[in-house]
Amino acid sequence: MKYYILFGPPGAGKGTQAEPMEKKYGFRHISTGQLLRDQIAAGTELGKKAAALIDKGNFVPDEVVEAMIFSVFEAEKDAAGFILDGFPRTLAQAEVLDAFLSKRGESVDGVISIHIPDSTVFERIKHRAMIEGRADDADDAIISNRVKTYHAKTEPLISYYRAQGKFREVDGLGSVEEVSARIDSLMQE
Repeated sequence: MKYYILFGPPGAGKGTQAEPMEKKYGFRHISTGQLLRDQIAAGTELGKKAAALIDKGNFVPDEVVEAMIFSVFEAEKDAAGFILDGFPRTLAQAEVLDAFLSKRGESVDGVISIHIPDSTVFERIKHRAMIEGRADDADDAIISNRVKTYHAKTEPLISYYRAQGKFREVDGLGSVEEVSARIDSLMQE
């Protein structure tokens, strides 16, 4: 089983880039955001709690996200691998993921970071809000909080995965096809 993490700030294109990776490599894309939006849409207790946090631009507690991700791993035993999008977001989540995979005799194969500047984050998220009607993407204060949270809590993972020799970065600017080609070249290394 292969495990790849798509890393980058909100709006970097992780979900967009996961689609061609799924098709080419037969991996299952797990989007933490989509799992949470599905819970919110279903009106579950988890969804209600998650909505209150997400609406303010905050993270959902680690144990909730971890349980959702690990249940997909268990349910999708026939997948060739997984593309994790939005997980791990913190050093604690990365350590829990490593421990979980280690118990299975597995590990993260690679981390592909899609780099874009903060100004592009705002442009892309505002555009996504118009297209998808996502209220959490329409408010500048919420976007700003998400960017600050990313820098404070998620960027420390760069050092963590670099130390393991698993971190690679691609320029996230350009067409979807250009970024896909950059990612594909990393996957071939």
